[in-house]
This record gives sequence, C-alpha cells and structure tokens, in this order.
Amino acid sequence: AVSARLAAMPNVTCLQQATAWAYREHNLIMVTERAPDAPHVFQRTRRVRARQVILATGAIERPLVFVNNDRPGVMLASAARGYANRFAVRAGATAVIYTNNDSAWQSAFDLNAAGVSVSAVVDLRPEVSPQLCDRAKAEEIDTYLGFRLVGVRGHKRVTAVDIVAEDGRENIRLACDLVASSGGWNPAVHLFSQARGSLRYDPVLAAFLPDQGIEAARAVGSANGTFDLSGCLAEGAAAGCAAAESCGYRPVKVTAPTWAGSFTYDLKPDWGGPGSSTTAETEKADKKSFVDIQNDVTLADLTLAQREGFGAVEHAKRYTTAGMGVDQGKTGNVNVIGALARLQGVPLDQVGTTTFRPPYVPMEFGAVAGARPGPEFLTYRHTPMTQWHKDQGAEMYEAGARWRRPGYYPQDGEDWLQAACREAEAVRTGLGIYDGTPLGKFILRGPDALRLLELVYTNVWANLKINHGRYGLMLTDDGLILDDGVTFKLGEDNYLMSTSTAHADGVYRHLEEILQVHRPDWRVWITPVTEQWANATVCGPQARDFMASLGTDIDLAPEAFPFMTLREGQVAGLAARVCRVSFTGELSYEVNVPASQGRLLWDKMMAAGRPFGITPVGSETSHLLRVEKGFLSLGHEVDGTADPFDLGMGWIVSRKKPDFIGKRALEIRRAAAGPRRELVGLLPDDPETLLPEGAPITPGGRKEATEGFVSACVMSVVQKRVVALALLADGRARQGEKIFIRLQDRIAMATVTEPVFHDPTGARLRS
Repeated sequence: AVSARLAAMPNVTCLQQATAWAYREHNLIMVTERAPDAPHVFQRTRRVRARQVILATGAIERPLVFVNNDRPGVMLASAARGYANRFAVRAGATAVIYTNNDSAWQSAFDLNAAGVSVSAVVDLRPEVSPQLCDRAKAEEIDTYLGFRLVGVRGHKRVTAVDIVAEDGRENIRLACDLVASSGGWNPAVHLFSQARGSLRYDPVLAAFLPDQGIEAARAVGSANGTFDLSGCLAEGAAAGCAAAESCGYRPVKVTAPTWAGSFTYDLKPDWGGPGSSTTAETEKADKKSFVDIQNDVTLADLTLAQREGFGAVEHAKRYTTAGMGVDQGKTGNVNVIGALARLQGVPLDQVGTTTFRPPYVPMEFGAVAGARPGPEFLTYRHTPMTQWHKDQGAEMYEAGARWRRPGYYPQDGEDWLQAACREAEAVRTGLGIYDGTPLGKFILRGPDALRLLELVYTNVWANLKINHGRYGLMLTDDGLILDDGVTFKLGEDNYLMSTSTAHADGVYRHLEEILQVHRPDWRVWITPVTEQWANATVCGPQARDFMASLGTDIDLAPEAFPFMTLREGQVAGLAARVCRVSFTGELSYEVNVPASQGRLLWDKMMAAGRPFGITPVGSETSHLLRVEKGFLSLGHEVDGTADPFDLGMGWIVSRKKPDFIGKRALEIRRAAAGPRRELVGLLPDDPETLLPEGAPITPGGRKEATEGFVSACVMSVVQKRVVALALLADGRARQGEKIFIRLQDRIAMATVTEPVFHDPTGARLRS
C-alpha cells in the first residue's frame, strides 16, 4: 500500500530493484536499475544530484570465526532465516545456532517454526535475556550459554559440531547438518565513507558507525547503529523532516509507529583465536578458521601478515586479499580488523578500516558506460541529411562519436550484402554520393601551427603549398598508429585538419594536451568545426561531368584542380569548399557547405544526378570499396598493435625529421628481432563465402598460437569474388603461400596476395 501511494505521487520517483553504488562529490549518487520500466532496456544507470541525502542502507550480518567454518552447511543465521521466511526453503533438517548476540535467537525461532529441527542455540555470552531462554525452553530448544564452537565435523557437508564451555569444564558434540552463525551486525557505512565521511568504532556494538560527514547526508536506522525497529522508524522520520527543512520546505511532523517486539541489542564481541591447549593445535586450528570466506583468508594468514610486517589494515588486505573481490569486506572486514587488533594488542579503532570505494556491488560495464545502442543513454548526433536517409529506407548505423549515418539503402527486398554490392558497382562504373559530414574537422591557426603538424605527423609538412593537402599518420607515444587523415593548408599559419569520425574527440584531446602540457609556449588555436560544415561527397568515373552539370565556377579540369587540392567557389548556387580526396579509390569531390545549407545542397545534387543514375551509398559500401583499394581503417587493420611499417606505409615515416611523437618508440620496435604481423591481401579458396572479421590464422589450422587474423573481408565487385585483408606474421615475404583460417565449424584456406585488389597505381582517383 505504501509503495502504491508513493508511485502515484508525481513528485516522487520510486526505483525498485535498484542499487545506489557510488557516492561522489557534491551529493552525486550513482544508481543502477536492474529492471527498468522500458522492456528494451536491460539496465539503466542514473546520476542523481541531491541537495540532501538520507542513507538508510541497513546493516550486514557477520559470521563468527571458528574451525572449519567454510564447510557446506555453515551459513549466516540471517541467510538461513531468509531462505525459510522468503522462499519457504529449509537449509537443513537439524540446525545448531551459534551466536554472540540476541538477533540470532529470532532466527532459531523462525527456523523452528518453518519445520527445521533446531537442536540447540550455542551462545558465547554466559547470560542472556530470560525471555529468550524461556521461549527456547517452550519450543524445546536446548541452550548452551557461555559455550564456544571449536570445530565442525563432516567433509562434504556438516554432520556435527563440537562445543566447549568457556571455563573448559564441558566438551559436547551436537549432531546437525546446518550451522547458522551470527557474530553481530555491521552497519553498511560504505556510501557514507565514499562521501569522505569519517567512521568511529563503537565498542558496545563492536562495529564501525558513521561519524563526521562532509556531504549533506544523514545516516539512519541500522546504518547508524540503531538495531530495533521502533528506533529505526523514529530516526527515519526525524531525518526526513530535517532534510525537507534544509531544502526550504515545511514538512508535516511525522510520529513514527512503535513496535512492541523491539528489543535491546546485546552483544559480546568475538574475533576468533586460541581455543586449543597447545601452540601447535592453535596453529592448526587457525589454518582452518576463515575470516574472509570468499577469498579463503584464515586467521593463520593474518598471523603471517602480522609477522611479516604487514599488520597495518591496508597492508594486510593486500597481503592476504581479505576484503577484496565481490564481497568487498561486507561480511568479513570487521572480523579481519578484530583479529589484527587481537594480534597487536590494541583497540579496534587504532587498527582502523580499509578504504571503501565504488562500486558498492558489482556493476556491469554496459550499465556504467551506457555502451548498448540507442538514444536512451546518449543522444545521437545527426547530419542535416539524416532525415532524407531515413525517408529513403536507409539502415542507420552508429559511425562513432555518436554520429548516425546510413549503413546501406536496401531496395526491393535486398539484404545488406546485395545492397552494398549494388551501391559499390555504381561507384566503380558510374556515380555515387555519400554523406561525409561526421568526418572530424579542425581549424589550426597561429604562428606555431606548422610546428604542431610536424610534431604530431610522421611526414614532412613544411613544403605544403596553400590550397594543397597531404595525407598524414599520427602515432601514440609508443609508436603505434593513433589516427590518419588529410590536412589542407588554407593560408599562412592556417590549416584544415580532418580526422576519422570515431577518433575525432581523441585527436582533439591529444592536440590540446600537447599545447597545454608539453608546449604551452606555442601559439596555436584549435577550433573544432565538424558540426559547422555539411559534406556531400560524389565519387565515380562520372563525378567530373556531374559537377559541371550541377553548376560551378570552379575549374574542374584535372590540371587546374588536381588530386589532393582544395578550391573555394560556387556550387549549385551555394558558397562551397571542394576538396579532391578519395576514400573509395575513384575520382571524388568532397563538397562542403555550412551545415544550415547541407540539406539544400543534397537535394540539388540528387535532382541533378538523376540523368547520371546517381546512387546514395552507405558505410557498408565505403568499407567494401576501401578494402578493394587496400586503404586502412581504424579498428580493423589499425588494431592498436600495428605501426606504419607493418601496414606497408614506411614511406610516410620521414627519415629527415629530427623528431615526431612516437619516433623513438618506433625505432626501438623496428630494431627488435622477430617477425612482425604485416598487412597482406587474401584470396579465399571459397570465392563465395565471406570470412568473419577477426578470424584467427594458425599454422595448418591447428589450435596453437595464431599467426595473425582476418581484419576485413568483402565481396569485391571488381574481382567478382570474396577478397580479404589480414595481418599476418612476416606476411610480405609469404606472397603466394597458402594459409589456414580457423572458423567455428571448419578450416578455410586462402592464398596470400598484395593488399590491393583494384587500380594499384591510383590512376583512377587521380584522373
């Protein structure tokens, strides 16, 4: 009823099956829903910025430490109680409850009521509440006060336990198949601690509680060390009113209900330890007494850590792995701290706690990063022509950096491969057009702009003429390829740099780091202009004739407008900047206009292109065309391990330049002995079946170390068969050799060739 009332309130958001797993600066809370309302969303992470936060995170029961407490059939008392009450599952037939506090007695009564035969409650305390003893007697449950459990019998499951009176006068064996233990409750202070709040040790509760906070947060209930229901309700009501008042509201005073069953929480701390008569027996027992069951850390491990000089709690954590893993110390941490305090002879507050870091519970990477596709997580970026693409039935792809662009335009029931081949055929024989707007674009200005280009690119730029462009490779500090692109010189100290779509933001950060950290004295100003320009690229043998028919005052003659140059003028009545570059291997013109005029330009081009059979092409076709030409693609051939020489591009690495980023690392790598994976072409023996990208190449197709992998595979419209690119160990020396590619259900064979399947001299793109 309460949940329904809250859900009906328009100013209240109820998140069921959700976990707050991080508390960051300025009251930023990370919350992940595991079953959101939207059926197509698996998980959703919310970033909540609150003026006031109430932490009612509860408490977590901790186990007691005794010999063989890792046996199947040993569990927390609250876990056994939860199985019975929530799921109607009996965790055992005959149970022994081992405790040092009042809460486990209620677990005994609940288990007894659920049909589990509770043979005994073993309590470390010599005296407990008479009401508990009277109820246990009424339910025919034996009680052993002032007794310690010293061992669990059984191998694959519990068969009995041995208990000993603290004064040593009695030694009793109790038959059972379930041991439910409770060593007390640890307030869940993780979020409070993440928010840089300090903790204090309470010796009465034998637990760490919230102390001084920094953020506007209040811990209430058992998270604050209050373990009776009436007290929890009262604290929650008071905190809610105080938080509302702090936000400027006038809340109605709430009187919290009371519960007659509330009890006074009483506890005798126990951290395990010597329970045997000799040192040898104690060491043997400590090796089987687990303080962190998930990570298999025992009392003996902590004793060794202390002896080796790793007694500080943060050192002991790393020496033994206690408190690591999924549990993150939720059940075992206080036992670890108590054991270290006992070994060192100091109070627990002098030992302190380990650092609580997010996430509080394990989180999927997809929920954190929002990697699953769809605009629910991060808004897509659209070009001025996006709606036109959708209206033509294009299958939209994510092109990187959240850009959406067409993958292919299916017609008459075509699948993606048929559509891509049809579009590629049009580019090779007639005229194609594609939306190149998402390509990264930056203006570099300033007297040191040329110095920046010389530093980040591997080739020489000082002799570049105005309105001319040059292809360049950027390397990382370790000599591997970061990005590639064409940069044009617009004027003195003025350059237009293009980058790949997906890596545009990364290149921008790379350049800014250089200028702000490494070369702060250089006068260079970088302006991202990707969104300021719309790009429509026409490509194919008829591209020049088409541009002339479109209407332009730019001289399109090859000698007046050669490859890798730039011209500005009127195109279809619009002011445009036209670049002659090609990613398809065909004659191409990249027409750039202000983004506000992008759709108008596109419509004019499509209308003027009808007599030429103009065909819009998508990403699948661009991929096919670039593989035929052997052009590189980041994420395929540029896989984070390849350098320019591996990809047959040693020509772009200047030997005259004194320095560029990655130069020294590249020289060291090239001087190392042993074969490198090099770019090659492949002609599969089966000319009709595509090879999966990433398929490993192994000697003879055997399951052993790979020689390389297939980086790209397409159906070539030029070769009329399947062709592929691959990175192969010592590949250039293996031309003509047969290699073996491991697939899920078979071994495929292919012949190693040059990695260019169309126009190897580049005559067509320069035409």
